[in-house]
Amino acid sequence: MSSCSDSTVTMSYRHGEYAGDGITAPLLPIAEVVVPMEELPPVLTCKPPGRLARAVKEAWSVSLSLAFPMLPSMSAAAAGEEARSILGLAMPMILTGLLLYLRSMISMLFLGRLGGLALAGGSLAIGFANITGYSVLSGLAMGMEPICGQAFGAGHYELLGVTMQRTVLLLVAAAVPIGGLWMHMRPLLLLCGQDVGIAAVAETYILSSLPDLFLQAFLHPVRIYLRTQSINLPLTVCAALAIALHLPINYVLVSVLGHGIRGVAFASVLANLNFLLLLLGYILVKGVHKRTGGFVFSAESFRGWGELVSLALPSCVSVCLEWWWYEIMILLCGLLANPQATVASMGILIQATSLIYIFPSSLGFGVSTRVSNELGANRAERAGRAATVGLMLGFAFGGVASAFAYMVRGSWAGMFTADPAIITLTASVLPILGACELGNCPQTAGCGVLRGSARPKDAASINLRSFYLVGTPVALVLAFWFHYDFQGLWLGLLAAQAACMVRMLLVIGRTDWAAEAKRAQQLAGAGAVTSRGRRRR
Repeated sequence: MSSCSDSTVTMSYRHGEYAGDGITAPLLPIAEVVVPMEELPPVLTCKPPGRLARAVKEAWSVSLSLAFPMLPSMSAAAAGEEARSILGLAMPMILTGLLLYLRSMISMLFLGRLGGLALAGGSLAIGFANITGYSVLSGLAMGMEPICGQAFGAGHYELLGVTMQRTVLLLVAAAVPIGGLWMHMRPLLLLCGQDVGIAAVAETYILSSLPDLFLQAFLHPVRIYLRTQSINLPLTVCAALAIALHLPINYVLVSVLGHGIRGVAFASVLANLNFLLLLLGYILVKGVHKRTGGFVFSAESFRGWGELVSLALPSCVSVCLEWWWYEIMILLCGLLANPQATVASMGILIQATSLIYIFPSSLGFGVSTRVSNELGANRAERAGRAATVGLMLGFAFGGVASAFAYMVRGSWAGMFTADPAIITLTASVLPILGACELGNCPQTAGCGVLRGSARPKDAASINLRSFYLVGTPVALVLAFWFHYDFQGLWLGLLAAQAACMVRMLLVIGRTDWAAEAKRAQQLAGAGAVTSRGRRRR
């Protein structure tokens, strides 16, 4: 080991052994030697950086400080420690996401075995359910994430249980009108010009999925309740057990009992029911609920909804704005030169984006937990560090995702179809998809920062401007005006992701973390005081 200073080099040696071909030779201990710098051979001389290198370093530092005046400084050791903390939270969630992705693939497999009509109708129903139901419930549930994360960091554990109760009630209330909409899905599809046979099959699937809508109203809050306490591995284990049951349940309902598309839909309902029951069983057996409460509804859960709703509504808007943009792209594919091939290719590409998205979204959840916990504990500097390291990891994830998309460009579509036109079209767009991930991964991590610091309005504003004021015009102009066709739509998405990433970096880089920590104390403290005060009365 050696180290350089201005005039000397210190070289030290330790006891050790060299082992090779069965011969072991001890290294003799040598005392530390201080050698004057001028006596060193040229190869060991520490040369100071040149003027150009210093100028570049200073210019980079100045530009960073101007663009991101609140960017916290940190050592490599601190950054590494924070990265390990974030990845420790993200890895179980990545595994959970992959398991849930596997569940959807199993469902699609059984739909495909029922024939083309069942596959088309089931796919249409799933898309309709995502747009009108699941995206809304997922977005609303995210409103509880900053409250629970900051309350946990501040030690106000009782606020987690009350917030979970309120979120369940909010999601159940939202599920009622959504369920009514699902019950009238068929006439809506026919009004939009869908095929009568496909619309009938889609209606059968979505009516059989109605119980799942209300299960999600409980499942989302329970998962966030555990995640904000950094309880992630049990989520993975419970998901694995639920998915292990999903395949035989599908087989029995579809192949043995012959329930067809109803069986596929109800198997998904049972998978989520098993997942929820396993999570609740873990919470009760391990006593997680003892310090937080929340498993016996109280009068307190019907009051004090202001903070939750003020965070849930913009969170919902933020999620839906991005989620719905992909569905709009599918509709636009029907207006292109070869709609059959482009719609099919879009479906295949969305499978790729769904798989890739598991990784940055899990990273975003981990970043959100770290930021919210540190803000709740009034550790502003550590919260800023978590945000910065999370964004750096987002860029790393983006590089890996981009490389993955490029490497599978010639083989991905072949897993879903043998049509050469679809395979060629998909292969031509996958590199663009990979470029999109260079922006999507860091901006998804940035969304986690904004969620953790209770700023969903900023996220909604960024998504609105990026996807609808930048991405949509670019996609329309390139696809229809300049005749880039299918590639033009994806170039529009690339423009949206780039704009979203840049805006996200500017907002986060200029965050006053001391002010955010103070605001977190008010958010967590006010809720906890109100909750305790009303219980005493």
